[in-house]
Amino acid sequence: MLETEYVRNLNCNYVRLRLQEKPEDNRYQYCILNRGGIRYLLPCSLRYINGDAFLYYDISSTQSMVQMFETHTIKRDWMEDFLWGMERMQQELGRYLLEEHNVIWNPAHIYQDLEKNDFCFLYVPYYQGETGLKQLLDFWVEHIDYEDEALVEFVYGLHEQYDTAGDVCLQGRILEKFRELEEKQQQALTAADHLPEPELPLSQENAALPEPEPASIKKGLLSFLERRRKKQETPSYQEILQRQVSMQTLGAVCEEIAYDAGQEEEYGKTVYMEEQREQIRGLYRENGELAIRIEKLPFVIGKKKEEADYVLEDRSVSRIHARILEENGSIYLEDLNSTNGTFKNGLRMQPYEKRRLEKNDELCFGKVEFVFR
Repeated sequence: MLETEYVRNLNCNYVRLRLQEKPEDNRYQYCILNRGGIRYLLPCSLRYINGDAFLYYDISSTQSMVQMFETHTIKRDWMEDFLWGMERMQQELGRYLLEEHNVIWNPAHIYQDLEKNDFCFLYVPYYQGETGLKQLLDFWVEHIDYEDEALVEFVYGLHEQYDTAGDVCLQGRILEKFRELEEKQQQALTAADHLPEPELPLSQENAALPEPEPASIKKGLLSFLERRRKKQETPSYQEILQRQVSMQTLGAVCEEIAYDAGQEEEYGKTVYMEEQREQIRGLYRENGELAIRIEKLPFVIGKKKEEADYVLEDRSVSRIHARILEENGSIYLEDLNSTNGTFKNGLRMQPYEKRRLEKNDELCFGKVEFVFR
């Protein structure tokens, strides 16, 4: 397994990989990567720090696949763009005589340039370990749009091929196969639209017709979807906790009503109860004015309307800049590989670093400042 970390240096964000052994930096693959200019591969440089060798991959202005689909589902058009980028990357590897099995497929190490819409892959020269393809397929299974039958069948088919052929399942005409599956489904839908409606006896005109079975999905996939449905129906820990709190509150109210019912009605001096207002969770300006109300978590801040929960129209803010999330009952701030940085109490955060938030923490997104309360 690759041991990587995110670092910032010279106004650029990097994912840094420490090499176990000192490499022969005059070998072809290191030389060609250091030269740069290979489209669809992350720009890479070999550096030495205190005698240790590191590969620095420039990830500035990109987002990892894991972060992009933290709260979103993978749609068919995105999958087609990805497969197109993957095929172009494989063509570039052949053009520069690079080995395809040195590409890392783990979704945490696949990045997308949101401006150019290009995908960038991490290439490790002479790598002999796991490529992370299994993690990629598992990630797709968890995040694809299950309303899209063709997309589900495609991903499930890749899973079957991986079980028998391994990494070879990504070789060949994978984009063409995806498009053929789309055409096949469209033809089936078109044919179904032209089928004559069945004639029913008068006594059965108002009877409910049975729903058709999705014959194009395999039996194993149906089993998988059923397990997924049961998993979704299982209440989360948060939901169980909320139910318990509600039941306890209801019990306390009932107990109070029962107690009051047995008491004689009394009239006396009215006691003043000081009003206590619960402060709204959000980001405030220096003058105490509420600027951003945080009603749900995770909460993404950036200037790309399709991805951000709150849009900050400022040139120093990245398209997907940072997010506020909850983990183990605590609130955290996470930088999302922003160009101009995310700051907590004046200290700049590393790319994808998380820091716990406390009341009255000063936050800065690029040049835009707030106070968390």
